[in-house]
Amino acid sequence: PGAGKSTFIETLGCKLTAEGHKVAVLAVDPSSGTTGGSLLGDKTRMPVLTVDKNAYIRPSPSRGHLGGVTRTTNEAIMLCEAAGYSIVIVETVGVGQSEYMVSNMVDMLCLLLPPAGGDELQGIKRGIVEQSDLIVVTKFDGDLMPAARRIAMEYTSALKYMRPRTKKWKPKVKLCSARTEEGLQAVWNTMQEFNEKMLSEGELVKRRATQHRLWMWSYVEERVISKIRTSSGLNDMTARLEAGVVQGKISPGTAADTIIKQFFKKIKIDSS
Repeated sequence: PGAGKSTFIETLGCKLTAEGHKVAVLAVDPSSGTTGGSLLGDKTRMPVLTVDKNAYIRPSPSRGHLGGVTRTTNEAIMLCEAAGYSIVIVETVGVGQSEYMVSNMVDMLCLLLPPAGGDELQGIKRGIVEQSDLIVVTKFDGDLMPAARRIAMEYTSALKYMRPRTKKWKPKVKLCSARTEEGLQAVWNTMQEFNEKMLSEGELVKRRATQHRLWMWSYVEERVISKIRTSSGLNDMTARLEAGVVQGKISPGTAADTIIKQFFKKIKIDSS
């Protein structure tokens, strides 16, 4: 939060549409844990790009889905590609370390960091940083320029001790100001360099194939859980087991094993 994701995306998006690209932005807004509602205010933060005829912005609620994306983000990306958008940008919720799930649906993961996050050397937090192909320190202007340079140096050092996602590409750290556009061209050049390198090495095809396999099992897992939750013959049993877990009478693992066992037993009975 506070890294200026929407501002950066709008500035980059306007630059790309001016160069003749068609740009789609899939922005994920956090949903309330209490009401389930979401503001979906990304279009108000990108007023110029919103009215650009070569751009499409689609805000979506996270609906409590972890990983910074929604369940349907993957399908939305494929639809945008089929509709002729040459560049699809996914803006995640922006809560930090748990957001690496988006790396399983995009060609390149770009991590935006504010110059004054209050946490020295956040590169120690390995989750999201290890998954990143490019790290951009934003707000490289005004009084924040020294702090931005310091953060960039710290992350450059931290990346030396982390294993990159692929042997074909070494993650880079760039400085950028969306307000003055300083460093924006360098960021875009790095993105193009990454794309060309990964295509020529055949790594992009492999990455997408791996992503499709991961999402297949993700859908299997989600639909099996949905079937168990909606199965009429298991409702009473799952309610009792949930109560037992809450009261500490049964361990979560044992309860889960019981539910799965009964579910498969029910499938056998229904099919016979």
